[in-house]
Amino acid sequence: MPSQRDVTLKTGVELGPVVKALTQAKIDRYARAGGDGNPLHTDPEFAAQTQFGGTVAHGMLVLAYLSEMLTAAFGEAWLAGGRLKVRFRAPARPGDTVTAAGRVVRSEGGGTVCEVECRNQRGEVLVSGEAEVSA
Repeated sequence: MPSQRDVTLKTGVELGPVVKALTQAKIDRYARAGGDGNPLHTDPEFAAQTQFGGTVAHGMLVLAYLSEMLTAAFGEAWLAGGRLKVRFRAPARPGDTVTAAGRVVRSEGGGTVCEVECRNQRGEVLVSGEAEVSA
């Protein structure tokens, strides 16, 4: 795994993945901490009646797993000025194992660009996009 002090890494380097088990309890704690009591996230009976057929995790909770991975790879450089541009592709659900992964696609001028994604245990892409870290 790359050092936290490295801001420019060679093209093709895989970032150390972050793997998290997603539970309804984690989703509920996230909802309380963020003040988002949307029943789509917290009320299984309500959520069962929606197009999702059950509760789903907050998108920002899933993005936190990407940020954890990028912080492990780039340390303060990510925290001080990293940029993330992603698309949400599918919902993360209680019972999912979410894996955040990334790969360097460009290193130039003291900065690094990575392809990033989160997948569930079935290999479904939940989030995909690009992260940029400047020196």
